[in-house]
Amino acid sequence: MNFTVIVLIIAAVFIGALIRATFGFGEAVVSMPLLALLPIDLHTSISLIGLAGLTVALFTVISGWRYIDRSALIRLVIGALIGIPIGILFIVKLPASIITVGLSIFLIAYGSYSFIKVLRAKSSVQPRLEASFWSLPVGIISGIMGSAYNTHGVPVVVYGTLRRWEPQRFRGTLQAHFLISGVFVVIGQALGGLWTENLFLLFGLSFPSIIIATLLGIFLHRRISNEKFERYVFLFIIILGLLLLLNPA
Repeated sequence: MNFTVIVLIIAAVFIGALIRATFGFGEAVVSMPLLALLPIDLHTSISLIGLAGLTVALFTVISGWRYIDRSALIRLVIGALIGIPIGILFIVKLPASIITVGLSIFLIAYGSYSFIKVLRAKSSVQPRLEASFWSLPVGIISGIMGSAYNTHGVPVVVYGTLRRWEPQRFRGTLQAHFLISGVFVVIGQALGGLWTENLFLLFGLSFPSIIIATLLGIFLHRRISNEKFERYVFLFIIILGLLLLLNPA
């Protein structure tokens, strides 16, 4: 692994951490396809983003702790504990090309849905999901996607939107879920054999960029309009998904 590849890996981790710190989610759907375009083992990519996401959560959860929906958080975490080993099984048993194609299709679908949703946000009334039961199956899906793709935030983001959580509760509950489930995701990835020799070297080299991205993301979160930035991010996700679909190797 040469110097240029290492720099590009650090840059991919930095971008993902910045997205996560700014919006509260989305680091994996940005960093994972970027890493997939580089000569780095899929298991190393998954584990690296898992550790990076956990690090960002540690630095961001404190400020929003008092706004957490604790009952929903408990059910989400219980569901995640059920789903994590299922996701690990997917990663261990399925060929890397299938995982990559699956991720690309997911990125295109998620990016398109999110972009359209942002465009229609001002002109439509968002539905409210009243039944709190759904937090358990959402947690299971989150656990599966977290251990397999490091995208455990996506189902919870959709759930929080449908519940119409106010921004502080949304961000606080999301980060707390990331922190708790992220610990188990990382442990599951380690026990599932996803940790490789290069993981800790790459994580150590990326750590300063993660800290800088987190601080910068918190700064941006307080000062920029999320609407325009979200549009660019979701369009970027769609493009990356298309690139992966054309080159799934």
